[in-house]
Amino acid sequence: MASNSMVPCSTSPAMIKKYEVFVSFRGKDTRNNFTDHLFGALQRKGILTFRDDTKLKKGERILSSLMQAIEGSQIFVIVFSKNYASSTWCLRELEKILDCVIVPGKRVLPIFYDVDPSEVRKQTGDYGKAFTKHEERFKDDVEKMEEVKRWRRALTQVANFSGWDMMNKSQYDEIEKIVQEILSKLGRNFSSLPNDLVGMESPVEELEKLLLLDPVEDVRIVGIFGMGGIGKTTLASVLYHRISHQYDACCFIDNVSKVYRDCGPTGVAKQLLHQTLNEENLQICNLHNAANLIQSRLRYVKTLIVLDNVDEVKQQEKLVLNREWLGAGSRIIIISRDMHNLKEYGVTSVYKVQLLNGADSLKLFCKKAFNCDDIVGGYKELTYDVLKYANSLPLAIKVLGSFLCGRSVSEWRSALVRLKENPNKDILDVLQISYDGLQELEKQIFLDIACFFSGYEELYVKKVLDCCGFHAEIGIRVLLDKSLIDNSHGFIEMHDLLKVLGRKIVKGNSPNEPRKWSRLWLPKDFYDMSKTTETTNNEAIVLDMSREMGILMTIEAEALSKMSNLRLLILHDVKFMGNLDCLSNKLQFLQWFKYPFSNLPSSFQPDKLVELILQHSNIKKLWKGIKYLPNLRALDLSDSKNLIKVPDFRGVPNLEWIILEGCTKLAWIHPSVGLLRKLAFLNLKNCKNLVSLPNNILGLSSLEYLNISGCPKIFSNQLLENPINEEYSMIPNIRETAMQSQSTSSSIIKRFIPFHFSYSRGSKNSGGCLLPSLPSFSCLHDLDLSFCNLSQIPDAIGSILSLETLNLGGNKFVSLPSTINKLSKLVHLNLEHCKQLRYLPEMPTPTALPVIRGIYSFAHYGRGLIIFNCPKIVDIERCRGMAFSWLLQILQVSQESATPIGWIDIIVPGNQIPRWFNNRCVGNSISLDPSPIMLDNNWIGIACSVVFVVFDDPTSLDNDWKSSISIGFETKSYSSRGSPLYIPILLDRNLVTVKLHHLWLLYLTRGEFFSYFKIEKMLDLYGIKMHAMVDNSQGLHLEVCSCGYQWVFEEDLQNLNPTIMRRGYSNIPVDDDFVNGGSILSLEAGS
Repeated sequence: MASNSMVPCSTSPAMIKKYEVFVSFRGKDTRNNFTDHLFGALQRKGILTFRDDTKLKKGERILSSLMQAIEGSQIFVIVFSKNYASSTWCLRELEKILDCVIVPGKRVLPIFYDVDPSEVRKQTGDYGKAFTKHEERFKDDVEKMEEVKRWRRALTQVANFSGWDMMNKSQYDEIEKIVQEILSKLGRNFSSLPNDLVGMESPVEELEKLLLLDPVEDVRIVGIFGMGGIGKTTLASVLYHRISHQYDACCFIDNVSKVYRDCGPTGVAKQLLHQTLNEENLQICNLHNAANLIQSRLRYVKTLIVLDNVDEVKQQEKLVLNREWLGAGSRIIIISRDMHNLKEYGVTSVYKVQLLNGADSLKLFCKKAFNCDDIVGGYKELTYDVLKYANSLPLAIKVLGSFLCGRSVSEWRSALVRLKENPNKDILDVLQISYDGLQELEKQIFLDIACFFSGYEELYVKKVLDCCGFHAEIGIRVLLDKSLIDNSHGFIEMHDLLKVLGRKIVKGNSPNEPRKWSRLWLPKDFYDMSKTTETTNNEAIVLDMSREMGILMTIEAEALSKMSNLRLLILHDVKFMGNLDCLSNKLQFLQWFKYPFSNLPSSFQPDKLVELILQHSNIKKLWKGIKYLPNLRALDLSDSKNLIKVPDFRGVPNLEWIILEGCTKLAWIHPSVGLLRKLAFLNLKNCKNLVSLPNNILGLSSLEYLNISGCPKIFSNQLLENPINEEYSMIPNIRETAMQSQSTSSSIIKRFIPFHFSYSRGSKNSGGCLLPSLPSFSCLHDLDLSFCNLSQIPDAIGSILSLETLNLGGNKFVSLPSTINKLSKLVHLNLEHCKQLRYLPEMPTPTALPVIRGIYSFAHYGRGLIIFNCPKIVDIERCRGMAFSWLLQILQVSQESATPIGWIDIIVPGNQIPRWFNNRCVGNSISLDPSPIMLDNNWIGIACSVVFVVFDDPTSLDNDWKSSISIGFETKSYSSRGSPLYIPILLDRNLVTVKLHHLWLLYLTRGEFFSYFKIEKMLDLYGIKMHAMVDNSQGLHLEVCSCGYQWVFEEDLQNLNPTIMRRGYSNIPVDDDFVNGGSILSLEAGS
């Protein structure tokens, strides 16, 4: 133990480590040779080392300073030389060092320079002579003699530690090994970093995995990207600090973009060479000279290079840095806001920096605002208000926390109010750098999303932007690459502070004059602007009053006449008074929910209009006569209950979509619809009073989707028999050149068939008239004839060879024609509520699966077989077997063709889970056992099954919502993963036959299962339950009897044949004795 005269080693956790390494050595033995070389090697690796002949300041008490340096060091290197033991200074250092190594994390590394370790351990030879002199010198001083004994014990103890014997060895090689050992001991852990760093451990570990730091001979380039202010540079700095010791040469160039602007590419090259070669006076005249130096000097050197803020491709192109020019195991890290730049440079992998989570956001803010880890009393509510504003962006949290530090509660409140009106300039300046780097069209897209479309479905946003001529596909991609927006499960998301930036740019120098803004998004600003008598500069208005709680206002319709520059107008539940006499003729996209007027203004001539959407409007007729709109692609008047007449379509020759669903007063369609050669989508669902269709509609060769569900009167009359008048036989050739030159088409892609239909009863004398023979439509993918009072389906249905989805639900036919088995592309057949149905033909054998064609606002593309509420089916066993067999065939075709199928629904009569489901239980939930798939990468999906029954429930008659069943997944803490999937059937009390049991089988591909339910990795499957949920309403009570699941493997599809599927329905009652686990292949006949 140390004597009272020694300075005790502090073990306080508050002690700051001043040095990483302390070297104890005998100056006259090794100062100018070995130790000097060791100090140089440590310095080159950036290791902070105490050196007594340079660190001790003049006038300091030398012993005290030495002891403090020892206390503040982490690793102690002791160089034992011949004369080490003759120095009392060295021996006191040694004793102090041993006194300090009891503190966790401190290490001793002995080096035996020119002395045998046994001499040190036993104090013989030169060490014995030295101690003889010490004992002779201090023989009359008891305390000193005790100190000599402690020195002996210290030498013995240290000599027993593992170290380096330098006798007859290369100093250069051994010094390299010593430095590497020191670096490994230091570990570059997070404790040595600034204490305001938060949430770094996990990202650094992820980056280390991408870098493959274990000995790998190739040269890897890793990119780091993310939005401005998210902490890319900070993360890279932490990583650099942690791993740089593993490389022979290192370089970290801050803000490459600025160096490039100020000094050109040569300036960047100079910094790179200066840092990696550690030479002050390099003569670099040009890029060619720099390239030669890099190639010749670094070719065999393991190098770490970090390039921060590389935001232009040309900066990377002129860096004269090729991976072939660096030594084996080298790593290059490029930091950028633009992922496209990284990909173009050829990075091996990319890491996207994420926003802080809630806990780390709070921790970082508290460090900045309160200089501690917790919220100070009285500031809790205000703290969360600030964090909500900052929205997890580290830059904003730091700036706002530092600004609010030391201020009173009232000052915090005042600052928050000011922030909403005048955002912090330091934050916005950083964010605007990315905006300034955009092209003009990309800036317009950014501003539209910032003002209107954050949180909207990506396909919808692209459609609107394309209508405005902004070329959204590439524009959205650029914004994604530059981290200005994100795509979250198909929805466009923009950070709140980027939205603040965009809206500030729109307001420009007139923050209080909405009429001068290019965009309006707040009802109050729209109301204020409507009061002005001047013409406005507004180009786009999007207002959704359904989202504005508690705001009631009525606008003068005349205000819209002053907005002659509008290209985009989207209004939802906005109340107007007066008459609408004028609308901007520059409109390219018009969507007005609950349009209150009976027609469009007569002066409205929007030549550039691409989509006209007036859902739930008060429209009686759009316009009189012919209105020439050459660019109009889509017309949606759905649920316009007062619509009695559709316009003459001869003026809209490029129309591709017509949606008249729910127009209940509409009795006939203008015959010019048959001239729309580009028409691909026609929806007449629930046009209950529609009595006929023009006969030339059968010649629409581009038609892909036809929905006449709930239109029973059509089939109680013949199609219009009279030939079309000559005036409708050709499209007028007016302004043909303009029509062709102003084509901005939104792509026509197939939507799924809606599942929920309104029931319409045919008139008593209609008699369920036979459906006329159908032509061979060459493009028709979707046909919906549900609830049309049909008593028979003609054989001609089999001639629509392109048909993929067919809905015949709610009709009165007894059987289906056998020709249906010719429909080899059919993947969805709906027969729900066909109460007279008795016989089913053989299902078609699928030969190829259609590609899923998505369109905005339609999330599910129907695939499967729905046989629900068909109580007269004769052979239920055959029905079930046929359904399962069809499912298997679709899966096999999907695997063979690598065509994605998403998920498949099968609903058939039945009261038991199929026997080939090895995981079954009574009730509505079952725990997943992921062990069969953990080590088997051949699993392709999961099949879920639910047996349910419907009862009458008079107590729920008053409920407004619809009855439903859904399948979801939840963790042990009952938190849901993603949204549940709902059963695709109509549960209506007037339709459903109660007390019938049905089986719902839902198959999800592996990818769809992970994506839809937000399962990120296999380990997330542990502790998850499948849960079947019911919503009871409108006089129905649903009950889940049993449920199950089954992992599906590739070999199941190869070996499980339709015969097993057909007999795989168990009549054994469901109980808890069912065996869990295993694969479908474990099923044996009769078991």
